[in-house]
Amino acid sequence: MMKYSTYLIFGAPGSGKGTQGKILGAIPRFFHFSCGDVFRALDTRTPLGQAFMEYSSRGELVPDDLTVRLWQARIADMVRSHHFKPDIDSLVLDGIPRNVGQARIMDSIIDVKKVFHLDCPDRSALINRLKKRALKENRFDDANDEVIRRRLVTYDSESKPVLQHYGARQIREIDATQPPVEVAFEILREILSK
Repeated sequence: MMKYSTYLIFGAPGSGKGTQGKILGAIPRFFHFSCGDVFRALDTRTPLGQAFMEYSSRGELVPDDLTVRLWQARIADMVRSHHFKPDIDSLVLDGIPRNVGQARIMDSIIDVKKVFHLDCPDRSALINRLKKRALKENRFDDANDEVIRRRLVTYDSESKPVLQHYGARQIREIDATQPPVEVAFEILREILSK
C-alpha cells in the first residue's frame, strides 16, 4: 500500500491549525483534512459509526485504533470520490494524530514530509483566540475558561509528545502569534524549499 505524502499542521487549541489547513487546502495538489471532519461526517448506521457512538455516549474517549480506522474510512471515501488523489496530491492533516498512540498506528499509512508546529507559548493569547472563535463560530465550549484550561492541559500531556515522536528534523517551528498570512508564507516557503 502506498503511503500518503503528508504535511501535519500541529499546535495547541487556538493556534490556527484549521486556518492554515484551509489555506493550504485551497492550493491545487494539496488536500486538507481535519480530524473534526471525520466525526462530523460519521454515519452512525455503519459498524464503525456504531462503535464510535458506544464510546461517546458513555462520555469515554474513543480508542486510538478506532479513531484511526474512522479516519482511514473517511480518507478512502475521499479517494473513491476523487476529491483526494494520493498519487498527485499532498495530504494536509490537522487534529490527527492527536497522541503518540495514533501517530504510531499512522506511521504505516502516512509519509510525513514535515510537521508545522504552530507554537504559541503565550497562553493568554491562545485563550483570547479561543474566546473570539467561540463568539464568531458559535463554539460555546471555547468560551468557558475551565474548559479551555482543561483542553490546554490535555494538549500538553497527550498531544505535545507527538512532536518527540517525529523528531526535531521533521519539525518546523512557526510563531503562531503572527498574522495568519505570515504563518502561511512561512509554511509555503518551507514546502517550496524542498
